[in-house]
Amino acid sequence: MKTVVTTAYRTTDALVMKGGIISRDLGAPFISRNKRSVGKLHEELGADILVVAKERLEFYPMGKTEPFFFHPNSSAFRTKRPLEEDPLIEVSGLGIGDSFVDCTLGMASDAIVASQWVGNEGEVVGCESHPTIAYVIGKGLAAYDKMPHLSEAMRRIRVIPADAVAYLSSLPDDSVDVVYMDPMFTEEIAEASNFLPLRETADMGQLTGAWVGQAVRTARKSVVLKAHFRSGDFEKYGFKRRVRPNTKFHYGVIDCRPEKVPE
Repeated sequence: MKTVVTTAYRTTDALVMKGGIISRDLGAPFISRNKRSVGKLHEELGADILVVAKERLEFYPMGKTEPFFFHPNSSAFRTKRPLEEDPLIEVSGLGIGDSFVDCTLGMASDAIVASQWVGNEGEVVGCESHPTIAYVIGKGLAAYDKMPHLSEAMRRIRVIPADAVAYLSSLPDDSVDVVYMDPMFTEEIAEASNFLPLRETADMGQLTGAWVGQAVRTARKSVVLKAHFRSGDFEKYGFKRRVRPNTKFHYGVIDCRPEKVPE
């Protein structure tokens, strides 16, 4: 599905100028809003709509009336707790100064937590295969200023608009400390509402042997999977499941430190 860039309903010259820049960045056409609703634009253009608003970018996939936009989401409260007790940090063995690849960036909540933990000496990369979603998240991470305690962590994250397997394949052996994957759950979780506008648009690709193999090849410390508690991927791909009572998702870990798992 193609994407078209436009401005907020009440537009300004500044928004039009910004829209032109974004249009060039994405290689997507810029269309004057002319006071048309998003629904009308969907109907007339048959395209996803990226709206340039005053304070944020709003992405409306075809047929959706609720926008997707960047927000720190769960990282806002997770980073106010002791980070060494965060389940992701705990199970992954991620250390201060380490490198972390988030194969499924989503709202970037996990990447923000990881970035806050690894600090200035660390490195966090997030992969997002949908170019418009990657753009919205990248610009949001660079500009969001309503949570000052997260600003540095957000600015450090490098967003890669690419398929995770392709990106991992480009990396040398043992080049990343932790590789993390959180594929879109096949069973919808009602509490995970922030990503709902994208459920039919985001990459629904599920775990594969090739994906896990590339993750194990590149990881020095661990490969971590987050999945629905009913998922069979933990056992299928050799992850040691970490059961989390009274939660709808579990983590699984492949420890890459003792010896590399053969392909």
